[in-house]
Amino acid sequence: MATLGDIGVAATINILTAFAFFLAFAILRIQPVNDRVYFPKWYLKGLRSSPLHGGALVSKFVNVDFRSYVRFLSWMPAALRMPEPELIDHAGLDSAVYLRIYLIGLKIFVPIASLAFAVMVPVNWTNTTLKRSNLIYSNIDMLSISNIPTGSRRFWTHLVMAYAFTFWTCYVLKREYEIVAAMRLHFLASEQRRPDQFTVLVRNVPPDPDESVSELVEHFFLVNHPEHYLTHQVVYNANKLSELVNKKKKLQNWLDFYELKYSRHPSRKPSLKTGFLGLWGNRVDAIDFYISKIDRLTKEINLERDKILSNSKSVMPAAFVSFKTRWAAAVCAQTQQTRNPTLWLTEWAPEPRDVYWDNLAIPYVSLAIRRLIIAVAYFFLTFFFMIPIAFVQSLANIEGIEKAVPFLKPIIEVKVIKSFIQGFLPGIALKIFLIFLPDILMLMSKFEGFVSRSSLERRSATRYYIFQFINVFLGSIITGTAFQQLDNFMHQSANDIPKTIGVSIPMKATFFITYIMVDGWAGVAGEILRLKPLIIYHLKNFFLVKTEKDREEAMDPGTLGFNTGEPQIQLYFLLGLVYAVVTPFLLPFIIIFFVLAFVVYRHQIINVYNQEYESAAAFWPDVHGRIITALIVSQLLLMGLLSTKEAAQSTPLLITLPILTIWFHRFCKGCYEPAFVRNPLQEAMMKDTLERAREPNFNLKSFLQNAYIHPVFKGVEDDESDPAVEEFEEEPVLIPTKRKSRTNTPLPSKYSGSSSP
Repeated sequence: MATLGDIGVAATINILTAFAFFLAFAILRIQPVNDRVYFPKWYLKGLRSSPLHGGALVSKFVNVDFRSYVRFLSWMPAALRMPEPELIDHAGLDSAVYLRIYLIGLKIFVPIASLAFAVMVPVNWTNTTLKRSNLIYSNIDMLSISNIPTGSRRFWTHLVMAYAFTFWTCYVLKREYEIVAAMRLHFLASEQRRPDQFTVLVRNVPPDPDESVSELVEHFFLVNHPEHYLTHQVVYNANKLSELVNKKKKLQNWLDFYELKYSRHPSRKPSLKTGFLGLWGNRVDAIDFYISKIDRLTKEINLERDKILSNSKSVMPAAFVSFKTRWAAAVCAQTQQTRNPTLWLTEWAPEPRDVYWDNLAIPYVSLAIRRLIIAVAYFFLTFFFMIPIAFVQSLANIEGIEKAVPFLKPIIEVKVIKSFIQGFLPGIALKIFLIFLPDILMLMSKFEGFVSRSSLERRSATRYYIFQFINVFLGSIITGTAFQQLDNFMHQSANDIPKTIGVSIPMKATFFITYIMVDGWAGVAGEILRLKPLIIYHLKNFFLVKTEKDREEAMDPGTLGFNTGEPQIQLYFLLGLVYAVVTPFLLPFIIIFFVLAFVVYRHQIINVYNQEYESAAAFWPDVHGRIITALIVSQLLLMGLLSTKEAAQSTPLLITLPILTIWFHRFCKGCYEPAFVRNPLQEAMMKDTLERAREPNFNLKSFLQNAYIHPVFKGVEDDESDPAVEEFEEEPVLIPTKRKSRTNTPLPSKYSGSSSP
């Protein structure tokens, strides 16, 4: 039987692990040699210089100021010191709003935990139901609803608390949705000029035998948006060229490595074997070998680039179309362009650094098939994962292991081993099983064809959340119940099985407490230590770096990782809301996680992470929706649990809670979500008017001309100018349609669906 003492030992192990990580970080971060690892954002902004340039030899690598070691926790108040408006200017709105998710956790669960411990814990503890039963239980379970006798009037307390927790959660969610929506609108209104504010992505441009895609796009928008169209850039299928360019970069890194090696030891010229992994084959001069390979690859790149520009089949039926004003772009992005709703589809263009170029080459007509394939694959991935989850749950219960393998009982009962099994092993095993899941889900999202990195991350986050809900949460409860109560199931009637399951759901709190400590506490502390980037940086610094530019490229600031971080946070929201009424003892562990995570990620956002894009908090409706889902799940599970407790009078009153919660969600969706999916024309017109007054002579066309050129056409290293860039830089002229009938007839073309005004 797991006791509070065992949980205390497990908590001590996890606390010591987290403290060790924090202590190691506090020491490593103040060493001059690690400065670029723990403060890369300031280097990228050009606001920090390397401490290795001056001072004595020893002080270049080791911090000899012993007073800084005494203040090893000074980074915590420093992380909290920067005000939110300054944080938005420094790191962007996405990062600032992401931190508000942790604040919501504290705003919801601190009052809930206070009320639960003041009211429900005494109500649950002052019973002897579990002591008189033959169920396997722990001391923590005696603090839960499982300890309330069947048919007791004490269930009215849980009913009232369920209503109180729901109303408080909804109040916090509404308030935060209102604040974040206002922050987004203010951010968009005060933001500097960006190409995506004036640009829409047009997809499914219909084929036309008389005109190229570029001519067709220009003619369509000159006809249908005559006063507002400015310029456009067609989309090329440059995936093969991109692969060749990336391959060249890797070869160039190896060439730099061998040239650096030769410069350090001029008497010994480096060589290598040409066979597999350099294990066999003829030995040749390494520098000459890579120079020849790069030369051949450069010729291949030039041929492929010329082939793309000369072959009309390389042009995709899509284009980035830019307008003279934000107002015109908003009108185009939010309206249907033709009477055929499947052609000339428009949407807001992602900002240039947010574009995922590989997926722009996917034909639009194949997207539905791709998403069907991924839906089927995701279904099988999710439900076949139940097998390892069941194995992990078997590790979570000492009594279950002892029954299965009784000869190991003397070893398992050793206090240290028992505490390790209960406090560390289940959480670590589950983390290992989940380690490759984010990469698999991201590959699925890429296969589906999303054209921006932000949409890829949001899609992966949604799938990760569903996966965790089914496998980590429901799977842990169901399989855990089966392992714990297998003996009871075999020796009771079928009518009693639902009652056993209902009692066992709160009894999984012990496993989730250990999971929160391993994944939450120790995981957050491991995040700030940045052990992997630290090792990789020093390896690159030793073997590859020869210039300051190389040293900057060796830094790996990383990003927030919304596709993995946000679903993990949502799992804690789910656990907190489900167990708030059922087992309140779990709430302090979640609160500690939110406190630690808020401080750690605020520090990382200020000093480390460099976001790849800015979506202006477009993810917030997903965050709100998932917390609402967790709230509804907690209400339904409580309803099912009370139904097994013969609480006939109180259970029906819970039916109104999900209904009220769904109504609340629809209310928030109608009031605040439009700010995240549509751009108000009033705001766009105000911004345009202000900019025209401030900069009446600004050349917007030159600003937008090359904003959406594929990156492989920009970074040309050859001496001659890039023909793709030249093509886009040409002053466009009015291209009259080659079908003379179109200028005289109002009927739409059967190919393009456009018509003369």
